[in-house]
Amino acid sequence: MHPILFHFGHITLPTFGVLAALGLMAALALSLRTATIAGLNPDRLWNAGLFLLLSAFVLSRLLLVVMYLHAFLTYPILLLAVPSLTPLGLLLTGVVTVLYLRVRRLPFLTTLDAWAPCAMLVWAFLALGHFAEGSDPGLPTTLPWGVAMSAGGIRLHPVALYAVIVALLITAALLRQLRHYRRRGDVAVFGLAAVGIAQYLLTFLRQPDPSMEVFGNVLDPIQWVAIGMIVVAGVIWLQPRKLVSHAV
Repeated sequence: MHPILFHFGHITLPTFGVLAALGLMAALALSLRTATIAGLNPDRLWNAGLFLLLSAFVLSRLLLVVMYLHAFLTYPILLLAVPSLTPLGLLLTGVVTVLYLRVRRLPFLTTLDAWAPCAMLVWAFLALGHFAEGSDPGLPTTLPWGVAMSAGGIRLHPVALYAVIVALLITAALLRQLRHYRRRGDVAVFGLAAVGIAQYLLTFLRQPDPSMEVFGNVLDPIQWVAIGMIVVAGVIWLQPRKLVSHAV
């Protein structure tokens, strides 16, 4: 594994951070194309994407400061450098993004359709980053493509690489669907359902999450999230939605 891409003295450049940044830039660039296909203004969708990313960064750091105020006052730079994207941070980001879309008069479901392939592309880069730093270990396997992620030499399922492949396949499928979908929200629904199913199944190849005890050892936390995504996709699918006319 290669968790550090560059190291010089006290300066380190984590591989995950670099891949995450590349994924976000690639997603923003892709959104210019998906906006055109979905019939949206590319510049307005680009601005909305930047707003979403900045909101996620600012709100996650703000929550971190509020929750650990004493530590922030003592070690402000060190605390702000800690990864802090939490479910609450994502929820708040979603709320302010919806408000932004309403203020800017961007159609909600159409925007989600245009963003769906971009989100899948980000997932592919993040999964590749997890593989590079060895933070998504799988269960032991005897398959020839098993990867040794520890000093013991035990070969494990490269779950992160599986996720990369799945994410890229879903990205391609969503881009294709974006040209032919019938109702607003169809692409987003397919993306949510596909990711939910994929993450649920991939969890069976991952090492158990220690926090499972919090959920009564019934399902892995990721599986609960995956089920939630599938349910949301189903709710959107059952709603009456407008038909679309394809500009491209």
